[in-house]
This record gives sequence, structure tokens and C-alpha cells, in this order.
Amino acid sequence: MAASAPMAERMRPRELDEVIGQRRLLAPNAALRRALEAGRVHSMILWGPPGCGKTTLARLVATRANARFIAISAVMSGLPEVRKVLAEAADAFARGERTVLFVDEVHRFNKTQQDAFLPHIEAGHIVFIGATTENPSFELNSALLSRCRVHVLEAVSAADIAEALRRALDDAERGLGGLGLSVDDEALASIAQAADGDVRRALTLLEIAAEVADDGRIDAATLSQVLADRTRRFDKQGEQFYDQISALHKSVRSSDPDAALYWLARMIDGGCDPAYLARRLTRMAVEDIGLADPRALDMAISAWEAFDRLGAPEGELALAQLTLYLASCAKSNAGYVAWKAARADVESHGTLEVPMHLRNAPTTLMKGLGYGRGYQYDPDVAGGVALGQVCLPDALEGRVYYRPVARGMEIKLKEKLDALREARTAARAAGSKASDA
Repeated sequence: MAASAPMAERMRPRELDEVIGQRRLLAPNAALRRALEAGRVHSMILWGPPGCGKTTLARLVATRANARFIAISAVMSGLPEVRKVLAEAADAFARGERTVLFVDEVHRFNKTQQDAFLPHIEAGHIVFIGATTENPSFELNSALLSRCRVHVLEAVSAADIAEALRRALDDAERGLGGLGLSVDDEALASIAQAADGDVRRALTLLEIAAEVADDGRIDAATLSQVLADRTRRFDKQGEQFYDQISALHKSVRSSDPDAALYWLARMIDGGCDPAYLARRLTRMAVEDIGLADPRALDMAISAWEAFDRLGAPEGELALAQLTLYLASCAKSNAGYVAWKAARADVESHGTLEVPMHLRNAPTTLMKGLGYGRGYQYDPDVAGGVALGQVCLPDALEGRVYYRPVARGMEIKLKEKLDALREARTAARAAGSKASDA
């Protein structure tokens, strides 16, 4: 390896035993490891976060298969280049040579580009290995997925990353072993933590620290410079984004304010648009809290307005307080369920007529046709409710959409509506008997 190459590239594992992390896939008795050691390789999709070892594993597959290794990037390559590489692989296959074709960021290819690999995978011209940080279920077409096994790689733990850093410090040939650097375990742990599961980032940070270290010591002062702008993994358009907003919503729903606050902080830290978070929190107020605590919606709108006026970082506290409140208060999705049921009836029953007694009658003709006839003005009725009056279309009479839960303020609503519904049933039964008589 050229000395001028980045240390992360120089330190790339050359044997399976050198791979950091991924024990589930590469432990001695793991199925993938046994297959590789036996030289049995298959087309695969490697799905995992940056710096977890996808490229390294692909290279090791080629080594174990005694095959040519060709790497292309979906970001840099187009269909003409793909076809050229595939033609070369087909020629090599005719000569008895195997080819491992590694496609980095494979999710960047469109359907037509992905389809180009299919006949060559089926013919055995290539062992296809695609690497992606995105969920293959969403980003890769079913034809390609059906011809590959998906292997899920995990972010590398801080402890394993610290081990990789120690290797780099001890390796005089490929790493920093010949520089006589002084680095304590606490400093290595800080770099490993800052790398956020990315071995490549950790080695790059260590290499930078070695360049700026005074007298060969990587101390707290050195690390404060190198780690000043560290960031966590967060893809505003990818799976991590949707996983984290799902975690925030479900933590609120589960009445866990500590977890909800953590996920809110993670998303803000990752650069999520606070207006998006305000909108989602408002949705939670009406979907998950509802009438169990009607104040939740008012607080959501107020927090949203507060952030708009204050901006970041001051306005973030308003969103944090709202998150804590939503997670802590009583929950009810009765309104949400009722709305969906009503919408379903609208879609399934078509245009049902408005009952005649509920229709507006502004003209003599309409009154003559019976519009508004028999309508009872509730404030003029004893008790303030015309119990015998039917307000739904005839086809839906008796339908109940809203069923309050026995939590929060809906306890009182439930008591009132249960009593009203019982009284209505009795009144209509009495009216029906009177009509029969």
C-alpha cells in the first residue's frame, strides 16, 4: 500500500480475522464466514452505515474466491461504464476467470441501471456485491434483490473502534507505529466515541491528531481541536431519518418523556428542520392525545409559534417542553379512530341524502317540499337536547364513531355521551311504539 494513501485505506483488513466488529456475520461458526472460508461465494447486498466494513468485506470475498475484484461507484458511473465492465467480466468468465463486481452506493442506480446486472448474475459472469446505506427493500428493485442475499452490517462499537485505533498505533508498516506517539486509553476512547460507529472516520481523526500533536503527545488539547466539529449520523432523506421520527412518535405514544426528549435532541442535533418536528408534534397532539387533554393542541400551536419567533437555539426549548408534555399527559386515539371510521363510511356509502328535517329551507318552495319539517330546535327542548331527533342519514342510523376512553378529560365526555346515547335509544324506542300505536 502506498505510503501516501490515507491511513484508513492502509489499515484496511487483509484477512477475516482482522475485521473489526460484525461478529454476527463473521464469527468462526457464522454461515457467511464458513461459506467464505470454503470459497463458496454468492451475490449479495451489504446494507449498513458508513465505515462499518462493506468495502472491506467485498474485497475479502474476492480474495477468498480467488477472483478478480472490480469496484465501481453508482455516484460516479453511468450505464455505458457499467456495460463496459460487464462485457469485460463476461470475457474473463469465458477464459475461466471469476469476477467480483463491487458496486458502492448501489441504491443510487435507477431501475434500468440495476436491471443491467441481472443477466450477468444469472449467467455467472459476475459475483455481484452491492453496498448501500439505505434500506434495500425501498431502494433496490425486486428482480435484483431476488438474485442476492442481503447481509445487514451494524455500526461498529466504540470498544471495537478503540481496538482498531490501537492496532494503527502499533503497526509500523501501515499505521503510526514508527512515530513514537503517546496516546492514553482515554484519548482513544474519545476518538472512538466521536467516530460514531465509523471505523474509517476514527482512523482519519487519529491520523489528523497525529499530524497536529505537539511532541508526539495526543492529549486533551489536541483532541479539542480535532473533535471540535464532530457530528452524529443522520440522513435527512434516508432510513435513519424515518427511524428516528418513528422512535420519537412512539416514545410520546408510550408516555416515555425521557425517551421522547432524547429522540427530539437526536433529530435536532442531526440538522432536522424544526418546523417539521413542530408539525409532527402537533400531529401527535391530535392523533395520540386528542380529547383526553384538549390543551395539548393549544400547547403544540403555541410551541410552534414560539419557535418561529425565537428561532434556534432558544426556540428548541419550546419544542422540548411540548414533547415532555405530550409524552406525560393522558392519551386517547378515540377521535382519530372516529374520524377514520366516518371517512370510511363516506367512501363506502356514496352520496347519502341529508334527512329532510335537517335541510335548510330559505324559500317557500323548499318549505313546501318538506325541507326542515319536523326539526326540533334543541335549546327549546327540556334538557337542551332533542333526544328523538335523528341526525345521520337513514342508512347510517345508530352508527357510533366516537367512543371516548376512560382516561384524562375523556372520562367526563364518556360519562356524558354514554348517558346521552342511552337516553336517545330509549326516546327513539318510545317514539317508535307511539307511531305503531
